[in-house]
Amino acid sequence: MINREFLKAGHLPTLLSAFLYFDMSFMVWVLLGALGVQISADLALSPAQKGFMVALPVLAGALLRVVFGVLVDRFGPRRAGIIGQCIVIAGLISAWLMKIDSYQGTLALGVVLGVAGASFAVALPLASRWYPPQYQGIALGIAGAGNSGTVFASLFAPGLAKALGWNTVLGLAVIPLSVAFLVYLFAAKDSPSKPPAKKLAEYLDVLRMRDAWWFMFFYAVTFGGFVGLASSLAIYFNTDYGLDAVTAGYFTATCVFCGSLVRPIGGALADRFGGIRTLSMMYGIAAAMLVCVSFHPSTVYGALAFFAVAMLAFGMGNGSVFQLVPQRFRHEIGVMTGLVGMTGGVGGFFLASSLGLAKQLTGTYQIGLLGFASLAVLALVGITVIKQRWRTTWGAIDVAGARI
Repeated sequence: MINREFLKAGHLPTLLSAFLYFDMSFMVWVLLGALGVQISADLALSPAQKGFMVALPVLAGALLRVVFGVLVDRFGPRRAGIIGQCIVIAGLISAWLMKIDSYQGTLALGVVLGVAGASFAVALPLASRWYPPQYQGIALGIAGAGNSGTVFASLFAPGLAKALGWNTVLGLAVIPLSVAFLVYLFAAKDSPSKPPAKKLAEYLDVLRMRDAWWFMFFYAVTFGGFVGLASSLAIYFNTDYGLDAVTAGYFTATCVFCGSLVRPIGGALADRFGGIRTLSMMYGIAAAMLVCVSFHPSTVYGALAFFAVAMLAFGMGNGSVFQLVPQRFRHEIGVMTGLVGMTGGVGGFFLASSLGLAKQLTGTYQIGLLGFASLAVLALVGITVIKQRWRTTWGAIDVAGARI
């Protein structure tokens, strides 16, 4: 956990600025989900349109993570972060001034907000490169706790939208983003141990490694479950249990808070007990909770409890995955963060869009929830199959002092 040795091992101002940048970026990344009830009511959207609207920023962020992963390796994470923050701030100001009033307009905004989701591919390597292998879990857990920004979106955006209108919320979001940008500009520094830039062909070499594909799949389930639910739960609670937009936001914030709070704990547990063991447990818990909630609990509090535990498992799983990635791919951490983060976003897009589609086609969310639970079970089977090979081969790759 955090101790004197950890504080001396890296660069604390960079770690904290990476967290704040990630936090505020994630807040706006899921903003359409937090405002989804009010936007869909104003624009008279169908269930499938609702699902796609909240899922599109997740997909855009997933694809752009690869782009920003390349920028990190070529120009350094600090510069890549500056570029991304400027694009998002400019996009939100433009959307606020133009006053979006169509479904197509929300989709265009969703693509811009995807740049905020790409912050993952910047903040994590920015923090990771400052810390040795034995502190990767906790360092990346702290930086990755920026997932908590999704709590702020669910907690405050619906209430502000009720009072001021959801278009105004887009403009207000620029204020915290600008504060985070200034902190980042003056506090963040690139690590002196920056690996040399690679040729573009070298990025494809990573995809020839089986372990890269495993990590991409594992994170598609853990992070995909987290961000997919974070984007969809406000609409779920409103549609299935009749909660108003603000109350649905509070329920969503509770679930998201559970998932974001425990990411550093997941990393720390992985440091202590091994990422494989911790991750295996999380998949089993998440799958069980999604199966239970798919049968539509009789009360909204029952659904809240199942989703909260599922989010706890997904959040800790996120920390566990990124305790393992830097050990296996320390010299390719930039491109691997982009690739793994991309598939995490794709998993979130799959969950959010499939929930909306399932609701429109069948009248319930059950098929969408069971489908993602099946992916969690498949991930558990996969990590069980490969764990022995990982434990016996990584010793040749400089991971002394860390546990897998």
